[in-house]
Amino acid sequence: MATDIVAQLADSLAKTGVEDGELSYKGQGRKLDDAQSVEEIVKDIQDFEGLQALRLEGNTVGVAAAQAIAKALETKSEFKRCYWSDMFTGRLRSEIPPALNSLGDALMLAGAKLTVLDLSDNAFGPDGVKGIERLLKSNACYTLQELRLNNCGMGIGGGKILAAALTDCHKKSSADGAPLSLKVFVAGRNRLENDGATALAQAFQLMGSLEEVHMPQNGINHPGVTALATAMQHNPNLRILNLNDNTFTEKGATAMAQALKHLRSIQVINFGDCLVRPAGATAIAKTVSEGLPILKELNLSFGEITEEAALAVAQAVKDKDQLEKLDLNGNCLGEDGCKALKDALEGINKAELLGSLSDDEGEPEDDDEDDDEEEDDDDEEVDEEEVEEEEEEEEEEESSNKLSTPVSAPRPPDVSSFLSFPSPDKLLKLGAKRALLIEQQVDVTDAAKTAEAFLKIASVYKEENNDVKNAVLDSIDALLKKAFSTPSFQGYSFVSSLLVLLGLLKSEDKVKPVLVVPGHLQALEHVVRQDYFPKESVAVLEAFMSRNNKALDSCYNARNNLQSTLQRVRSES
Repeated sequence: MATDIVAQLADSLAKTGVEDGELSYKGQGRKLDDAQSVEEIVKDIQDFEGLQALRLEGNTVGVAAAQAIAKALETKSEFKRCYWSDMFTGRLRSEIPPALNSLGDALMLAGAKLTVLDLSDNAFGPDGVKGIERLLKSNACYTLQELRLNNCGMGIGGGKILAAALTDCHKKSSADGAPLSLKVFVAGRNRLENDGATALAQAFQLMGSLEEVHMPQNGINHPGVTALATAMQHNPNLRILNLNDNTFTEKGATAMAQALKHLRSIQVINFGDCLVRPAGATAIAKTVSEGLPILKELNLSFGEITEEAALAVAQAVKDKDQLEKLDLNGNCLGEDGCKALKDALEGINKAELLGSLSDDEGEPEDDDEDDDEEEDDDDEEVDEEEVEEEEEEEEEEESSNKLSTPVSAPRPPDVSSFLSFPSPDKLLKLGAKRALLIEQQVDVTDAAKTAEAFLKIASVYKEENNDVKNAVLDSIDALLKKAFSTPSFQGYSFVSSLLVLLGLLKSEDKVKPVLVVPGHLQALEHVVRQDYFPKESVAVLEAFMSRNNKALDSCYNARNNLQSTLQRVRSES
């Protein structure tokens, strides 16, 4: 009896939520396919007087179920907050727009005034943005303060649709005497690229009300970064700017440094893994030293910053009394540079604020700066380089046809060449920075691409060759550590893609499996023992490895070893 009472109490608490007016089904893993499956939810909504928020995260909602929920919401005029992230898992992409349209139309009919709309982790692509376009343009969103669309796969097209909808909403709400004043915008891992970012920048500039902008891992280069920098200048209340893992280069970093001069309320700057380079870091340091009085966090990690620029950053934070964290890890300081940086911060009593420097890349080679300047060019200049490379290849072919003329030495392979046609020799020739180069080349926002890259690297694994073995494992560790350390990375999607590519799981997309070699399983055996690999995925892998499957017949010993390791890891966790 006591157990039943506790269960009822837990269920009641789960529904009631912790905020006033909130009804929550968060993380319950319900499969809601039709009206019958949501009868309980519909009744709870209907009976909830003054409903202000509905949490549906971690469930999967079909079209008919969404329509039934929407019908119940049509009378909830006090409704304000939609927590609807991760609620379409396993659904066809074509199901998502009609489901979203139904819910949005209901909120408009109810006369709701939204403050929060969270649809993160739904992977709905541009079509999903169309599903909320009507809602975003309506007076239900004139009061919107937080828009969270992290990891939705919007792409350039979705970014443009979203920007146009926000612009339209601002125009209409301004005419109504209460301009849209969005405060929080989250859209990481959406492949927005330059065009999508530029379109959104125009909307941001128009609103001028943003306090937090999170757009990491969007494939944005310096044209898009520059557009965002211009927009940020018109948002003077901005407190947090997170553009981690985009590609600034010197041009983008310099433009952003200029924008920061206008942002005296800024508290958190995350430009980690943005390739700001020495000149960009120096420009940012100058802005920091001249302003930004309440700065709390500055992340310029993995930006190819050299010792001189890092010391300029250290000097810039001298008088930042509210600074809590400085991250300069993964740059090119070298052993002496790391020591000099620590000594410089010690001298201004800020050594405890410096994060780890364990991933420092060492001092750059002499040619690095020249190479950096070349890489900082526009796409047109990149095209010119490609033309020049093609001409060089043609010249080499001509010279090889002339017996009297010696053939020039072939250029070392690049990462794309290795990933296209993997070989142990190509991997080794990538040099000591191979792990970083591969990590930068692979789009870890895409779980399927990450799994594909893992298998290509693992395919050249040689147990008997320590150089190749270590190169493979180091590269894999760097790639997967980066992927799994990203909060929104979908580990289950990675494992699913891996099983599909290994021929152990059928895919609706008709993905062609790879030819499994022992190296694939040997590398995987290493991965499952690492701290970055989620322990909840071990049982899944163990289940599939224990099945009889012809795809693994040629790897009998490697398969047995992997199974033993999976069992041991699971028993230890």
